[in-house]
Order: sequence, then C-alpha cells, then structure tokens
Amino acid sequence: QVQLVESGGGLVQAGGSLRLFCKASGRTFSHYAMGWFRQAPGKERGFVAAISEIGASTNYADSVKGRFTISRDNAKNTVYLQMNSLKPDDTAVYYCAASRIMITTSSGYNYWGQGTQVTVSS
Repeated sequence: QVQLVESGGGLVQAGGSLRLFCKASGRTFSHYAMGWFRQAPGKERGFVAAISEIGASTNYADSVKGRFTISRDNAKNTVYLQMNSLKPDDTAVYYCAASRIMITTSSGYNYWGQGTQVTVSS
C-alpha cells in the first residue's frame, strides 16, 4: 500500500514557475514508477510526466516538454514536478500516482494522491 500526498500548487502568473511535491508513505517507494497527471474542468485526466523507479528514465507529454521536469528522491520518498514558463492552459488539478511500470495511461496506476490545484493567470 502506498499513500501519496501532493503539495506546492497555487496561483501564478503566466510565465512563472511552480514546484509540485508528492510525498509517499511506505517502505517500497523505490519499487514504483511515478507519474504526474492533470485534470482541467470539463476535461479528462491527462498524462503530464513519468519517471522510472530509480529515476533513470523519464517521459513527458508533448505539451510540457522543455518546460516541466520530473525528478525523485527515493531517500525522501518524494517525487517533484518543476514547472517553468507556465501558461493559462496548464491550469488544472495535478495528481501524482504510483505504478509498477512506467506508463502514460492513468488506468495503469494503482495509487493516487488527492491532487493539488494549479492556476495560471494571463
């Protein structure tokens, strides 16, 4: 069992930056690939970024490549999402999730956090 808690969301102007945090409980954090997803009002939850169990591999949605960076610190049971050059279209609730394999589809993730709101004003 893995419990995930996100933090770091907030209100930022377009062009600004935010860093999201996802703290995991349990002793097996390093056994899981981690992903970030987001859901805007009226839209389906979509893939943002993923990182492998030890951080050797990452994957990004085309819409965030070059602006967002996913990383993890297994000693701290934490995964991060650094978001730069934010746009109003990035406004959404951001969720972190844990999976046994690094994939981009939400259905493959077993554990989810409660989400953190990111709002980008124009």
